[in-house]
Amino acid sequence: VQLQASGGGLVQPGGSLRLSCKISRNIFSINNIAWYRQAPGKQRELVAAFTSGGTTNYADSVKGRFTISRDNTKNMVALQMNSLKPEDTAVYYCRAYDMGRYYWGQGTQVTVSS
Repeated sequence: VQLQASGGGLVQPGGSLRLSCKISRNIFSINNIAWYRQAPGKQRELVAAFTSGGTTNYADSVKGRFTISRDNTKNMVALQMNSLKPEDTAVYYCRAYDMGRYYWGQGTQVTVSS
């Protein structure tokens, strides 16, 4: 399983970005798909996820601003990020759990700065 994240870039505070994660196989049966991020000097942290139970989870710091979504027909998962803040600056990674293994994408840089 290969994951390819895209959509990062430079945006001003208060702006929006939409990240996409293209997955190399049919994701209809993959429940656990998530977005993580890692800022310089910090540990990688969970941002948003579809859980095995079919629900969504969000980090407290992004609730109400970020939305995770999926399109099973296109094998894609997206992260809509609104009202971006400088502290959202990080490399964002998508991750999928399939057949007992975790698979990671290569990451896409998001920089929020004026």
